[in-house]
Amino acid sequence: MCLVVHLPAVALRKNSLNTKYITKRRLRRHALSLALGAAVLVSSNQAISASSFGFGSALRETVASIEARTGGHIGVSVTALESGQSWSHRGDERFPIASTFKAFSCGHLLALADRDEIKLDTRVRFDETDLQSYSPITKDRVGRSGMSLFDLCSATTSMSDNTAANLILRNTGGPQGFTTFMRSIGDAVTRLDRYEPELNDVGPGEERDTTTPMAAARSLETLLLGDSLSTHSREQLKAWLINNKVGGPLLRASLPESWKIADRTGSGGYGSRGVIAVIWPQGSNAPTSEPVIVAVYLTGTTLTLEERDAAIAEVGAALVTDLKSLKQHSSTQRH
Repeated sequence: MCLVVHLPAVALRKNSLNTKYITKRRLRRHALSLALGAAVLVSSNQAISASSFGFGSALRETVASIEARTGGHIGVSVTALESGQSWSHRGDERFPIASTFKAFSCGHLLALADRDEIKLDTRVRFDETDLQSYSPITKDRVGRSGMSLFDLCSATTSMSDNTAANLILRNTGGPQGFTTFMRSIGDAVTRLDRYEPELNDVGPGEERDTTTPMAAARSLETLLLGDSLSTHSREQLKAWLINNKVGGPLLRASLPESWKIADRTGSGGYGSRGVIAVIWPQGSNAPTSEPVIVAVYLTGTTLTLEERDAAIAEVGAALVTDLKSLKQHSSTQRH
């Protein structure tokens, strides 16, 4: 049973987000498109690839090693916005979306709030029939006064609370509403068909409850750095994802302590694991001054959860190595 109660609106703290990335990103992509178009007019040994100076070489070696060791498939999409460099492996292949959908679901909620179609302080009451496995926050609120949609998204993004995620879905149009939202922000690939926990059971070749690394990365970029959400809502989604409490063993394990990351992780059947992230390298030795968009999905393995985490942490370490190659290349070019 799910009961919705409306309370007076609560003002949320407004923060600013520098949206210069939007224009610069579009200009870089336009320039890259022109360059790629020109490349077809010259011989292959004259064309300059995105990884011509080594970007992606560490990722390529690491991903090949992981697939060889595990027998599974790993999909990766990386874009460094400052240089416009990108790298992907199985970038257009479908993988189980698992709990990475929760970042997009809360983005959907914020988009509805931006249009005054929903109030974030709306309280949702729930009972034991709503409770799902792995619900560390909501399990202690069953039968009480419920939780606001705002707090449910906080539980969903920070602790991956499955009951909270389902309650958010129910109040935003369900899986169909989620998929419609993804289409509205330009994602023609990502789809959700079921609720937790069934959505995590995605076998080989299934399209239900899937995304691709490239689609997920683009959509996260759109929500956190684009103009699909108001500045206020972008900042809120960013804050929720920075506060992820369950992503430590994955990409976060390999990043320098000074770097900032907003991420959402997921796991499921068939040895699946995933993470989507925006990374802000920071500090005097940071290889780039602007965000890096990352999506990593793993499936088709017999690895334990800890082993899957370690595999994605390896990808994170390779990413740091390749980002440093960008800085070295840029320094060489200036000299």
